[in-house]
Amino acid sequence: MNRIGIIGGSGLYHIEGFTDQKWVKVKTPFGAPSDDFLAGTLAGREVVFLPRHGRGHRILPSELNHRANIWAMKKLGVNWIISVSAVGSLQKKYRPGEIVLADQFLDRTKQAIHHTFFGRGIVAHVAFAHPICENLRRILLKSARAEKARAHDGGTYVNMEGPAFSTRAESLANHRAGLDVIGMTNLGEAKCAREAEIAYATLAMVTDYDCWNVAHDHVTVEMVNECLHHNAAMAKRIISRAIPQIPTTPDWPCHDALKNAIMTEKKLWPAKTRKELAPLLKKYL
Repeated sequence: MNRIGIIGGSGLYHIEGFTDQKWVKVKTPFGAPSDDFLAGTLAGREVVFLPRHGRGHRILPSELNHRANIWAMKKLGVNWIISVSAVGSLQKKYRPGEIVLADQFLDRTKQAIHHTFFGRGIVAHVAFAHPICENLRRILLKSARAEKARAHDGGTYVNMEGPAFSTRAESLANHRAGLDVIGMTNLGEAKCAREAEIAYATLAMVTDYDCWNVAHDHVTVEMVNECLHHNAAMAKRIISRAIPQIPTTPDWPCHDALKNAIMTEKKLWPAKTRKELAPLLKKYL
């Protein structure tokens, strides 16, 4: 299978044309994913959708089990992931309601050990200089502009810990550093996706100006939700347009990310770890 994964808010799976829907439960060696996965067909392709925070938004950003979510996507035959997430703007040029097709990350979390499948006897170091799949990002950018969205080409996504929003000092520091948007979820997804040899790109949907911009109200849940409803409709149209442009053969550089990354000799791989990572390592067994 060469499925396309979508990770985002629960409302996203109500996309016109998303047919043959079936909820699928996946057990993983890393614990429970955020929710069951909604498999179906969209724009002629097999698609798997995951509500990032669970249906009903029950999971904090720092509670997200990225390893379980991405492992399950890999097990279900996903080779491309489109991520849709809310972000705060750190610069005036990114206005609420607009989209940033980020191409870089800055890690401000304390979760690094939970952002890798490796360890437990197998060491791997994937290349991550370019953490977003450029081919997929370009498809999303082209699709966003075709839908008349105001979409910005490139930018750095600061991944903070949460769940509280930034202090003003933190927000001003990020703004003055020239960083672009801030969120709480995408870095762990991107790291795990790279190790799983899944192409990953994000639609960063701007909902607010964080709190550095004194000319605007400080970010609140109400503000984010109001903008999210507007952004969700646009995200659905972009996804529907992008999916037919994604190739059916996974042959981009991201799809071979582990080729020269595994340091441990195969004969030394512990049986338990080898079994846990079977969906990721099957090309190399």
